[in-house]
Amino acid sequence: MYHSVWKKSHYQAGLRYGSMFTVNPLSHFERSAEKTAFTQKCIPLYQKYYAEILKEIKGISEGLHMQWETVAEFLFTMYCFVPQNRCSSFAFCSNGKTILAKNSDFLTFVKKLCDSPYYSIEGGYRFVGNTTAWTEIEDGMNEHGLAAALTFIYPTQIMPGLNAGILVRYILEKCKTTQQAIKVLQEFPIASAQTIILADKTGDIALVECNCQKVNVIIPQQNKNVVFATNHFISDTMKVYQYHGEDDCYSRKRYETLSYAFENNYDISLQFVIDLLSGKKGFLCQYDKSEGIDTIWSSIYDLTEHKIYRAEGNPKVKFFREDNRLQKRK
Repeated sequence: MYHSVWKKSHYQAGLRYGSMFTVNPLSHFERSAEKTAFTQKCIPLYQKYYAEILKEIKGISEGLHMQWETVAEFLFTMYCFVPQNRCSSFAFCSNGKTILAKNSDFLTFVKKLCDSPYYSIEGGYRFVGNTTAWTEIEDGMNEHGLAAALTFIYPTQIMPGLNAGILVRYILEKCKTTQQAIKVLQEFPIASAQTIILADKTGDIALVECNCQKVNVIIPQQNKNVVFATNHFISDTMKVYQYHGEDDCYSRKRYETLSYAFENNYDISLQFVIDLLSGKKGFLCQYDKSEGIDTIWSSIYDLTEHKIYRAEGNPKVKFFREDNRLQKRK
């Protein structure tokens, strides 16, 4: 797993990152007329809601010696056109302790491309995240003790807007609290379908189910201050948007594991979280690699202690190690 560093302006950070490549990282990406048209409709919305990201993409493309529209098409159509990522995430608060955690499940060939970037961009909050690409972020925590994690939902419809990974990136870069992040999701145009779990250092946690048509915010019950998600919508209001094809990523089986773990006598300890993510409480990461799927990283964000732990690979066989870049770097 790479550990990239993004500093100075968005453009300068992107240029530095793109210049590090000696081979074309998008050789596997297939452009299409449909993707190009969709990207062109997205660009004005990015210009309105997150103009800095366009500057970052232009920097990356210059570093890669590629047309910036190609890089934009790769990023803006992610999660909208035949994506393959599958994840499990949860957050809970008990006895003054708040934790958000996630297993990132994806196609095994992506392991060598994964990155855990540290961002200290001008005009934004510092954060550490994880991604299968760049610029977009799939889970992370910022300097103010706000964490976010997405799980992908197969979209039944898409519209021009910001996709899941860019939304998480914006939240970590621009928001301090769970409530600020919820407001962003309610006000921004959304392209893809996903859940985003949010947690901050005050213990405010929420599960947001959203797509291009609707945003549904789930606040946990006080007596069971926990939320969790896999790769399907759970609320009645969002089930109309649910993809009804084969559950080829064991989303419901993983959801049952999380549900059972939190319905029984769970504790707030770090060891409980590690055991759950590692499959010791039921099926969560025990994929058959011959199917081409695996857990490629696993993250734990302790919002109370402001600590990050990550297993770079399947947590069943890889150790969790503390990542202290937010404490050490400026």
